[in-house]
Amino acid sequence: MANTARSKADLLFAESEKKTKKALHDREKARRKSAAHNAELRGLRLAKEAAEKEEADLAKAGKATSRKKKEPSRKPKVY
Repeated sequence: MANTARSKADLLFAESEKKTKKALHDREKARRKSAAHNAELRGLRLAKEAAEKEEADLAKAGKATSRKKKEPSRKPKVY
């Protein structure tokens, strides 16, 4: 009788361990997926910032070489 109780307990323990292991695996898989997504977004953001900086540098260089005379601003007439 002791063997059957022990074998049932062993089976329940093994099943519990299996569920725990699967839960940990699923959690780690979700963490890796989230980290990859964040890395992709970070890469896109850095590329965008670099492009904007390059564009600003080109615009700044363009302003420095060709200075145009500003036209006076015209205000709309108020009636």
